[in-house]
Amino acid sequence: MAARPTLSLSVQYADPRLQEVLTRPKLRRWTQAALLAPAQMTIRLVDADEGRILNRDYRGKDYATNVLTFAYTEDEQEEVTRADIVLCTDVLEREAAEQKKTMEEHAAHLVVHGVLHAQGYEHESDEEAEEMENLETEILAKLGFTDPYAAQ
Repeated sequence: MAARPTLSLSVQYADPRLQEVLTRPKLRRWTQAALLAPAQMTIRLVDADEGRILNRDYRGKDYATNVLTFAYTEDEQEEVTRADIVLCTDVLEREAAEQKKTMEEHAAHLVVHGVLHAQGYEHESDEEAEEMENLETEILAKLGFTDPYAAQ
């Protein structure tokens, strides 16, 4: 069995409402499952106000979104992936309810999605989206979650 990539993970509960549900061990497990190489990451849970400010200031979109990934790795030659992943609790709760998913199911998907973005995966083209979605589905299945893209 191949060794898992090393992970240095910091978790920040700027919005503590989901701290009991989205525990550090769960967030670590989901992050680790999506790693392809060693990483130093921070996962920060924020409310809608902070999520909106970050999305506006860094993406030019004036609304809170479910997950933001800030990747700091300069190029593929770097041995360690460095990134911050921001999860917006208000959006997570709303989307989970709308999609009839548990908070864990939805959050695990968004953590995996964010970690893949940190490692260079994108979904700008149909081909990229298909590759990323297939990888997300495969990782989530190994974690015991259903296909997040299956029809509701």
